[in-house]
Amino acid sequence: MPASQEHTRSAQKAAEEQVSDKVFTIPNLISFLRLCLAPVFFVLLLKGLDLPATLVFALAACTDWIDGQVARRTNSVSRLGQLIDPAIDRILMAVGVIGLALIDRLPLWVVFVVVARDLFLLLGGLYLLSRYRIRIPVIYLGKATTVLLLFGFVGLLLNWPLIPGLGACSIAWLPGFNANMVSWGIWFIYIGLVLGVAVAIYYIYTAVRKTHKSTETMDRPLT
Repeated sequence: MPASQEHTRSAQKAAEEQVSDKVFTIPNLISFLRLCLAPVFFVLLLKGLDLPATLVFALAACTDWIDGQVARRTNSVSRLGQLIDPAIDRILMAVGVIGLALIDRLPLWVVFVVVARDLFLLLGGLYLLSRYRIRIPVIYLGKATTVLLLFGFVGLLLNWPLIPGLGACSIAWLPGFNANMVSWGIWFIYIGLVLGVAVAIYYIYTAVRKTHKSTETMDRPLT
């Protein structure tokens, strides 16, 4: 085996050994706090308290970065954390888009795309883990998608300042492209959606490649 491949495998093995089976860790508690903030945000938003809802949502979004940093710097990465962290991110994302749709600041098709993509990735990831013991690592572009969407949500929550649309069409469900006044956050939403679809395609490609390799390994006769 070449030295470079041996070094890579040794690094991967060392990283796997650092992942613990602990449940009650500081990063997991931070993730649980993020989950608890989701219904608080939803209630504040539906009561018309835009600024408090924005602050709660921003706090919940920031805890995603905080628990990751704490886990890595304190060597407290856990298998439970690897499962619940992306799941809670997707719950927060779903709560955000559904809430914005209920107060008429986001078209329903955006809600469908975001929720359908996240649900597909969540269920697909659980299937791969249970069926093939395969876990697809989150890439930086995936994190960038989340940041863009969350930043866009903040803009739509504040609903200020409003800017004129491009006036390229008169379609009501394309805010920003029609001539109506719209929050600047909608453009971060659009960029996040395009990048999110591209990242989902990459995850699907990676999953197919890994499952194919795993199947070949299981079917290979013992010598």
